[in-house]
Parts: sequence; structure tokens; C-alpha cells
Amino acid sequence: MHQNSDSSIVKIVPTCRVQTLVSVWLFIFILSASRDALAQLEFEGEPINYATAPVHDPVAFLQQKLDHGEASLTWDDEHGWLPSVLEQLNVPQSSQLLVFSKTSLQLRRIMPSRPRALYFNDETYIGWVQRGDVVEVSTVDPEQGAIFYTLKQQITDSPKFVRDRGQCLICHASSRTKGVPGHLVRSVYPSRDGQPHFGLGTITTDHSTPFEKRFGGWYVTGNHGEMRHLGNAIADDNRKDPIDPEPGANLENLGRLLRTSPYLQPTSDLVALMVLEHQSQMHNLITRASFETRRAKHHDSVMNAALKRAENYSSESTSRRIDSAAGKLVEYLLFKDEFPLTSPVAGVSDFAEEFSARGPRDSKGRSLRDFDLQTRLFKYPCSFLIYSDAFDALPEPMADAVYSKLLEVLTAPSSSEDEGNAFTHLGISDRKAIREILAETKPAFRARLIAVSQAAD
Repeated sequence: MHQNSDSSIVKIVPTCRVQTLVSVWLFIFILSASRDALAQLEFEGEPINYATAPVHDPVAFLQQKLDHGEASLTWDDEHGWLPSVLEQLNVPQSSQLLVFSKTSLQLRRIMPSRPRALYFNDETYIGWVQRGDVVEVSTVDPEQGAIFYTLKQQITDSPKFVRDRGQCLICHASSRTKGVPGHLVRSVYPSRDGQPHFGLGTITTDHSTPFEKRFGGWYVTGNHGEMRHLGNAIADDNRKDPIDPEPGANLENLGRLLRTSPYLQPTSDLVALMVLEHQSQMHNLITRASFETRRAKHHDSVMNAALKRAENYSSESTSRRIDSAAGKLVEYLLFKDEFPLTSPVAGVSDFAEEFSARGPRDSKGRSLRDFDLQTRLFKYPCSFLIYSDAFDALPEPMADAVYSKLLEVLTAPSSSEDEGNAFTHLGISDRKAIREILAETKPAFRARLIAVSQAAD
């Protein structure tokens, strides 16, 4: 029997009219600010051409296979295309997360008793809503960043992923996504129907966010000891303490909060959610680095032609822009400012085991996918997305700058000798381990490491 979720999570006092008007005003302000930021970025024009350039993302490739009869989707009476889409895109069911805040395309169908399910792998995110009209998909193109699609939930012999033409960018192209078409994880203060209390603020979360500020509007299964978060709870109108975190802490199952049988998994895994937070902004920073390089080089080419300079002339401004973006990328890549865990963390699904098994591993059996979960997320704090196609597609000037900075940090004799002392969280053993793992598993890094060693000799 379906349980009333309101009886088992923190209650909310009915919102007064003034609060409602303030929330609506803030929501309009947020949308307007996002549109302004979008207009300023100008990634629709040269040299990015976001809306018109060909894309080479996993969903585009799958659609090509569907069109040529090289792949097919199977309809499921309960979940529509969802299980087949996950299978075709190699997205594990163990990655399932449940979010009940109304922060999605199909917000009218989302509520605490009927959350949206989210599934992901290294490059693709799949959203599914009970009785939803579409399967929501966002994925990563190596050059263009986040690309958004929908797939109608209706039986047909020729299912079609339809690319979004701007609606998703209202929220997915702003300062929250590093100024590029990107992904984000938000922590909100949800009302009883799932509507965020915008007047209480929202937080875009990543690995640096304090644990106690994370997961508002999400269901969370897993153990986190004495640490507390905002998940599994409804906010009330107490502006000082709108959520009591105790009832939602350390839940191993969601049975008392909602009926989980309509979902592929009964969990919303804590470790998966923490990985999602990290990788969403990692994707955005890679895209930002790519866009910055291409825009700077394009500006140089225009000015070089106008001033009759050599075609390959690179201005000081371009060098500064590339250096700045590379620095931010390397800092995030190496988990600078990661919030230290004060209690061990553990999930309750197969996600952590399946994620770690994907490797690659060096000759000592080490992988950047190995978890720590005692004091930090990963045992070797260097993002696994260094292996991504998007990272490999960074324009040459940016790739050179990133690898140069990365080598400088990883070969520094001590944390006090790295650039600006920004990486004191990495001990000598951390640097050595990361350097050795990358030397064996990342050819581009190995080539640069060899070049540096030869230059030193």
C-alpha cells in the first residue's frame, strides 16, 4: 500500500501569501539573470556555434544506430523506454538517485511521493518521471559541452531523441554551470509539494560544499555517521532552521518515506550522489576551458587579420585567458577545497563497487576510481574525468597549459613548493601515487612526463 510521505518527513507550515509572492519574484529574477548571462556568453555564434555545429555525443551516436537499424529500443509497460535507454547508453541502474524538488522539465509531475529518478554514467544523465511525457537526457559532446534531448514516452517503431533548442539552457547555461551549457546539482529547501522555497536560497553543490548544506530536495540512502545533510526532509517556515536533519539521517531504505516499487531500484545512493556532484562541475570546467581557448584564439584571428599580423600570433590576453581557465580546471581536477569528511560514508547499492570496477588500473592495481570514503571521496584525489573524451578534446594550447600545471603540482617535492601553495591537501604520497597511476594509464600525461624528465637531464 502506498504510504503518505508527509507523515514520515519533516512537516511544513503552510506558506503565507507574502512568502509566495517573494518566491515567485525571486524565481523570475533567477530566470532573468540566467538569460542575461546566456546573452553575454555568445556561445551561439562563432567560434562555438553551439546550436548549429555537428555534435558527436553518445545520444547522437545511438540515434544514428537506431536510424540505420543497427540498434533498437524495447518498450517496457511500466517504465516506457527507460530500461532500454539505460542499457543502450551503458548507464547503470545502481546509479539511481531520487529527487523530489520541482527543479526539472516535468516539474508538475514531481512531488515528494513521486520523485524523479536520475541515472548517470561518466558522460550521460537520464531523467525519468512516473507518468512522464518524456525521458529526459543530457549528455556531453567532447567540444560543445552539455547537449539536451527528450524521448517521447509513447510506443513507436522509430523512437526519436529530439534535441532541445533553448528551453533547458534557461537553467543550464549560467554562472551555476560555469557560464557554459552544462550540468548542475542543486540543494534546495523544498515545500510539502516539492516546490523550492527560493526565498531561503538554493545551493549549487560540488565536492567543496559543506556536507550539512547538501542534498536538499533529494532522497538519500546510506550511512554518514555523525555528519548531517538536508536530504529526506521537507522545510518549514523557520528561516533560521528550516530543516531538522535528524529524521532523515543515515537511512538505509526509503520505505517509510515513499513507495519505491515503481522505480528500478529501491535506493537513492549517497555515494552516487557525491560522485554526481563532483562530475557535474568537472564537466562544466572542461567545457569552459575549451570555450575560453576557442574564443580567445578566434579573437586573435580576427585582430590579426585586421592589424595585418601573422596568422599564428597569440596575444598576451589570450595567454592570460588560457592560463586562468587552465588553473581553475587543474584545481578542481585535483580536488582543491574538497570538504573533508568527518565521519565515514557508505552507500547501500552496488554503485560504488560497479563504479570502481571500470578502472583503468595501473600495474599495482590502483585506479582513480578507488574510493576512500573515510576522510574524502576518492583515495587518489584526481578526477576520473581526466580519461574523458571531452578532456582529450581540449584545444592544444589549453591541453599544454593544463598538463604543465598538473605536472608542476605532481612533481613538486612538497606541498609548500607547488604553485601558490594551492594544493596543500595533497601529501607527497598522494602526488606520487597519482603521478604513477597517470603515467601508466594516461598516454598524453606519460608523454609529457617523459619530456620533462628528458629536459631535466
